[in-house]
Amino acid sequence: MITYEYPLNERIRTLLRLEDLFDRTLHFIESEGAQEHHVALVTLFEILEVAGRADLKFDLVQELERQRQILLSFRNNPQISEDALSGALYEIEQASAGLLAIQGKIGQYLRENEWLMSIKNRAGIPGGVCEFDLPGYHYWLHTDAAHRQETLTKWIKPMLPISQGLAIVLRLLRSSGRPDTQVAKHGAFQLMLGGRTAQMLRLNVQRSDAYIPEISANKYAINIRFTAPDAELRPKQADVDISFGLTFCNL
Repeated sequence: MITYEYPLNERIRTLLRLEDLFDRTLHFIESEGAQEHHVALVTLFEILEVAGRADLKFDLVQELERQRQILLSFRNNPQISEDALSGALYEIEQASAGLLAIQGKIGQYLRENEWLMSIKNRAGIPGGVCEFDLPGYHYWLHTDAAHRQETLTKWIKPMLPISQGLAIVLRLLRSSGRPDTQVAKHGAFQLMLGGRTAQMLRLNVQRSDAYIPEISANKYAINIRFTAPDAELRPKQADVDISFGLTFCNL
């Protein structure tokens, strides 16, 4: 099963982008190769750009508090496990505390590092981080792998509360809906919303079905067009009926 997620507002779009960037950075930090650590650093710069929204921390803290209040309303409910509820509340409270501990603009300590900013500026130029452009960076990439891992971890650690907070919000969002089986007739599907709202759509497509959904949506309707890529991955409109799962997610 392949799951496709489509955000329906800018806030969720930002959280999904950050989730992907954090996952990629942490993955490559765990590697030992110089090229992998280069990718980790460049992706860290992307996190810096996306997380630069002034209201991101406030949005996450506000949403976590709203979810905490919802969970508190389940106290003493015989159908709810008190241990599970307490664990969820503790996780939210820890994430909120970590976010509130972030001082100033997210990632400001990186922006104040002239050496890192010189790399960031050159990284935006195709081929701009060659050894003759940045000999100091070339030297760093040839230092011991454990040293590079330690340094990268130090650079990303102050921003990890952002990753932890958005992980909770997205987990709650993804679990908020239940999939309904739908059929795209001749590869096309349209659903009128009729006032129904959602923050994100999730589509589940069988891995054996070689079709890719192209999604567009507004406040009135959802349109999904399935394409069948050829050997060179060029999209072509599917001309068969395609069954898929559709989930409306809303916090």
